[in-house]
Order: sequence, then C-alpha cells, then structure tokens
Amino acid sequence: MQKLLWGLAAGFTAFAAAPAEAKWLRADTDNFIIYSEGSDKSLRNFAGKLERFDAALCIRFGIPRDKEPNRLTVYLVERAADAGKLTGGRLGPSIAGFYRPDPEGSYAVSNREDTVIKGTPEWQQTLFHEYSHHFMRRYLPAAFPAWFIEGFAEYYSTADFTREGKAEIGKPPYGRAYGLLEMPKIPAETLLLQRPTTMHNSGQMDVYYGRSWLLTHMLYNVPERAGQLGAYIDAINKGVPAKKAAADAFGDLAQLDRDLNAYLAKRLTYRTTAEPVPVAGAITVTALSVADDAMLPLQLARKSADRDEARLVKVRDALRKLAVEYPDDANIWYELAMAEWDMGKEKRETAAARAAIDRALAIEPKHVRANVLLGRMRIADLRDKDDPSAADWNAARKPIITANKANPDDPVPLFAYYESFGAQGIAPPSIAIDGLARSFALAPENGQTRVSYAFALAGQRKFDAAIHLAKVIAFDPHGGGEGLKLLDELEAMRARAEGRTPPKAGTETDE
Repeated sequence: MQKLLWGLAAGFTAFAAAPAEAKWLRADTDNFIIYSEGSDKSLRNFAGKLERFDAALCIRFGIPRDKEPNRLTVYLVERAADAGKLTGGRLGPSIAGFYRPDPEGSYAVSNREDTVIKGTPEWQQTLFHEYSHHFMRRYLPAAFPAWFIEGFAEYYSTADFTREGKAEIGKPPYGRAYGLLEMPKIPAETLLLQRPTTMHNSGQMDVYYGRSWLLTHMLYNVPERAGQLGAYIDAINKGVPAKKAAADAFGDLAQLDRDLNAYLAKRLTYRTTAEPVPVAGAITVTALSVADDAMLPLQLARKSADRDEARLVKVRDALRKLAVEYPDDANIWYELAMAEWDMGKEKRETAAARAAIDRALAIEPKHVRANVLLGRMRIADLRDKDDPSAADWNAARKPIITANKANPDDPVPLFAYYESFGAQGIAPPSIAIDGLARSFALAPENGQTRVSYAFALAGQRKFDAAIHLAKVIAFDPHGGGEGLKLLDELEAMRARAEGRTPPKAGTETDE
C-alpha cells in the first residue's frame, strides 16, 4: 500500500516536556535493555515500538530473529540538550541523541522531549536513525559506502506504525527540508565518491544527510532503477573501485544527478506493510534499587566522557561519595573502579582503581565486568615486570576466564582473553582465536574486535575475509581514516605472503 506525500516543506509542533519522575525504570525485552525516568506506561509503549521497529527491519532484510544474547542498551534522558551535553559538544550543538559501538558494550541515547515533526516524535526519529546504524553494523555483513550508511539510517529513521501495528516506511525526514530545498545541492557524483569528513560545516553535513536520504529513497522506490543499488554494493564488496562501481551500476552519473533533482520535485511515496508487524516476547518493567537509581546517570556520564579528564574527575568524585553511601553495592564499586582506571592508567596511577575493584569482587566474586577489569589490571602490571613467567600470565588471565564462565554470551571477556596473548607477546592459541570469533559474532559493530579478528584471519592467510571485515571500517563516515590504513596493512600482508611487493598506501580503495 502506498500513500502520497505532499512535498517536503514542513513545520513542527513543540509541546512542553513532561516533568521527570524521581526514579529510573528499566525495561527488558528480547533485544533491548532500556532505561528511562518516564512513567511505566510510556516506557512500555516505547519498548514495544522499538521492538516493532527491529522486527520490521528483520522482515525487510530477511533476518531470522531469536532473543538477542547481547542486547543493546538504550538510555532515555529527559531533554534533547541532555543528550548533547553527554557528548561534551563533540558532535555539534544540536545533537539530540547518539549511538556508540563501545568496546564495553554498544549503547544508544535518545530523549523523552515531546517535540513532534509531522506527527512523529523527534526522539523517535533520532533513536530510529541511531538504531539503524546499529542494525546495519550488527546484522548486515556487507561493507557499505559512506553515503549509503547515512542514507539508510535517514530512510528508516522516519518509520512509524499505524494503530494496528502496520509499518510505514519511507516517509521524508522533514528536519532535512531546509538543507534539501534551500542549500546548494551536492552533485550525485560528489555524494558517491567524496567522504563526508571533507565537509566541515553543519550546513554541508545537513545537505549530505538529506541528499543521501533522497538518493536512497530513489534507488529503493523507482522501478527503472530496481537492482542498481544491490549491484553497486556487490561491486564495491568485490573490490571494484568506487567510481567504476557507481558508473557500472547507475550509468551516467550526470544523468543520475538530474534524475535525483527531478525526484525531489515529485510527490514521493511511502509504503505501508500489508500486515501488522508483531512484537515478540514479553516486556518487563522494573524500578531500579535506590543505589542503582543514583548510580545510573553517573554510569552514562562515565561511558560518554571519552577519557575527558575534567569530566571524569566529576564522575569519579560523585562515585566516591556514592560508594561511601552504599558500601555494599558491587556495581557502584565497579563503576568507581572504571572511572579511576580510565583516569589513571595512562599515568600508571592505578592503586585507587585496584582498591575499588577488590571491593566490588569481595561483594560479588562472579561480577563479570569486574573480573575482566581485574584481569586487565593484572596484565598491565605484568608489562612493568621484568621477565614475567608463563605462570604469571596464566594467573593474570584467571579472572577473565571466571568472567567468561559467568556469562558465555558477553563478548568482552572473550575479547579480553584473546587480547592478553598480544600483551604477552606470543601467538594466541586456537581457543583464544575461537573466542575472538565468538566475540565478533556477538558484537560485530565493535571496531576493536573487528580489527583484531581481521588480523587474526590474515594470520591464517584468509586475506579475502580479513579485507572484507576491514572495508566496513574503511567506509564508515564516522571513522577517522583508520579503516583505510587497516586496508593498506592487510593488502601489504597479503602481498608479502604471496611474494609480491606491497602496493602503495591507498591504491586499493577509491571510496
């Protein structure tokens, strides 16, 4: 079923935000852990909508869905500005939410502000955009070009549901209307071939997001261009240079640009599913304990601080006070240990972190993440020790093994175990490589795990698979060029293994 959209010019209606309630609530679903200070009813509604959105994406891409063993954590803060403050201003002044594929565990942040754009809450569009990034990274194994990564997220960010639960897919992102209609247009060829990091101001980025959405929408919905997007992505993943892949798939790129400009002037369509999208599994909402309620915002602040020392000092000091108030709470002591560790490990001043982690494990000996951190602390100590023995290294790994036994579906202990052999300076055994593969399967969005797994595959002379993993990072518009360097390193490894002269850096990828 299709409905007509009447142009892109749109306003929005803002309503006063509801006052925050005193307690944080936690919603558990098959695929998410969601924290919010809102009401039980609003959190249940939100959790159901997010599960339904995930189900709609799974149906769209033919992905079988069981309970996710490594669920995404979502934090709903009160205001959009609160989400922006958590980034320390790094992502711009207007950020209303963000997604981070963090080594400690992926999480997303959105807000509960009642700002509505054409009938859809702005927080919903923000979170659906960020979750689309997570979905692509975790469940779609191909490497995608930068423009499509953002076009995909914008395309699905505007998804909504009828009262019956039918999904409406492909509505315009009205917040991009000004950039699409009033700002200078980015030519299709530039959009396809130029990395977004070269666009330095927010106006250019707004146009980039809008034009990426428009091209995605056109390629998804114009019958004459059916199959072109798939052919283009397949070619890129086979190593065809970006410009040739685009020209082979889309034809004349100047004509593609003219078609794109004409498409903007049309009455665009969106699609409604024939049947309601089901929500599988139960939704359980519980109130946090008094201690966890006080700790949760500090946990989020620590995670998002990005080792900003000034911000970490504030979080650390608040956690110290909280640990005095709740001396028998293992989670608070773990959070304090993490804050102390993040601040001190570069200066080798880790005594406070060690004391806090010892307290956490005295309270809860099988605390998964506390055991991982203890293992990493012991491994760091061995780096400063003269000629540690194999027995020393095995002893350092014991807490990590304890963590893995406590939760085999947590990717962090698996990665920490593999990483420990690199710290020791020896080749990891097959059991560690198998653990790394499992860690990657649980959290393929984690860049550190992906890089390590790529090198592990290259070490086994599985270069095609290794380079495929690296391309995902190389094309990521949020990356800083590290993925391109990784590709160069892997190509050089392959060349040396085959007795060839390594190619010059950057010669394999035009993206």
